Amino acid sequence: VKVSLLGTGTSVGVPRIGCDCPVCTSGNPRNKRLRSSVLLEHLGRSVLIDTSPDLRIQALRNDVRSLDAVLFTHSHADHLHGLDDVRAYCFGRDEPLPVYGDRQTLERIHHVFDYAFDSAWAEAVPRLSLNYVDGDLELFGLHVSPVQVLHGRLPVLAYRVGRFAYVTDCSSIPDASLQKLQGLDTLVLGALRHREHPAHFNVDQAIEMVELLRPRQAYFTHIAHDLDHEETNDYLPEHIELAYDGLVLDI
Repeated sequence: VKVSLLGTGTSVGVPRIGCDCPVCTSGNPRNKRLRSSVLLEHLGRSVLIDTSPDLRIQALRNDVRSLDAVLFTHSHADHLHGLDDVRAYCFGRDEPLPVYGDRQTLERIHHVFDYAFDSAWAEAVPRLSLNYVDGDLELFGLHVSPVQVLHGRLPVLAYRVGRFAYVTDCSSIPDASLQKLQGLDTLVLGALRHREHPAHFNVDQAIEMVELLRPRQAYFTHIAHDLDHEETNDYLPEHIELAYDGLVLDI
């Protein structure tokens, strides 16, 4: 399975609009972060996790020519509001594009993108089929396991595929979910900044979680402008790195 990190930034991206901090004005391309999303590719099929507001530029930058399904972690704008851009993948498609999420996310999609379900505009809108995630999924030869974690007080979904897991927007992981995240080779985990945040792991909390789960390798994502790529990597243990836009993992 090929895993491409299309975006690794927090909700406002990096650089942040109107900010002149050292990271936002950095010349290091790894300090440029679009909003977070991930593409899984397997046996000629492509599955996207979240549709960030930067989806169009992510798809062009990474040459994403086709899309077969979308998994959603939750319904916040930075993970959802690029959904209209999947219309390009619906042109010439016989069946609606399947999207998967929890009930709150599916309800939000139906509310915000109500026009996608209006047959009068069928040729000009993203055509979607909404699928409630209530257990493991088989998608084109991929066994996908949803794992519930907490984003502040909001339950959101992480996803495990084999010995890989993607856990963004997370501030705590219930015991039952910790068990589902054992035995990983690769973990991509949200780590917002050094200062604490009520709804996200900070860097030290994310390090503690990695040490608890003990994957072979971990990458931090959903990164704010507080974290310089090189300086933060120097701070991190050897088996943990900051992810960056365009990072490709073979799992």
